[in-house]
Amino acid sequence: MSAPSILAVYAHPDDESLVAGGVLAKHAAAGARTAVVTATWAADSHRAAELADALTHLCAGKPRMLGYADLRVPDSAPGQPSFLNSPLDETVERLVAHVREFRPDLIVTHDAHGSSGHPDHVHTHRVTLLAAHAAGIPGVFPQAGSPWQPRALYLSTHPESASSGLAGLVAGVGKRLHTVPDDLVTAAVDVRPWMDRKWAAIRAHRSETARSRSLPALLNGLLASEREAVLGTEYFIRRDLVSTHRDLPELTA
Repeated sequence: MSAPSILAVYAHPDDESLVAGGVLAKHAAAGARTAVVTATWAADSHRAAELADALTHLCAGKPRMLGYADLRVPDSAPGQPSFLNSPLDETVERLVAHVREFRPDLIVTHDAHGSSGHPDHVHTHRVTLLAAHAAGIPGVFPQAGSPWQPRALYLSTHPESASSGLAGLVAGVGKRLHTVPDDLVTAAVDVRPWMDRKWAAIRAHRSETARSRSLPALLNGLLASEREAVLGTEYFIRRDLVSTHRDLPELTA
């Protein structure tokens, strides 16, 4: 069976590389179609340019930007409303259009905690769940293209038993990593063979690496072996979107 196609949906440029970069690189190497939708930042911003560089390393195509403003950086999309405060139907329809155009087998996105609890992360989770269901229903958002039903969602997450290294790293700058009980995690993907691509993609987000309190900057201060311990496995919670489990595609473990 060929590797399933993946559409990744994340809040900010760099989220895709940090929590799903290995999976994207792994599936692309197996011949799968992969792409990334980013909820915030304008398509002509410096962070969109950095995202384009990152996706080159991950072989995930060109950026697909919804174009809303980052809640904490209003000038990230001048003249546009924040993603969190935009009309829900509008945000869902914009994402449905990408789902129907790309026609993925799987969608990967933030879990309900959004890792750090950032409001944009949490809202991306909500909007993606709605869009993943709406995309397959005829007559819903008819201007967004022909219906297409992805088979499953995979929610990027952090299990309690395997998150101490990352949790300790962000705690050093006063941040918190939100974790879930281990029994909720349904996929643990070893991405160590693709660490070079994943780390190159993270480093492509140069403005984030330059911010001392950002996760890319913190990771940049680690030894390569320490980074691999933190980033070498990507964890997901699976949510099926069809009524039968038969022949559902799986993330490549």
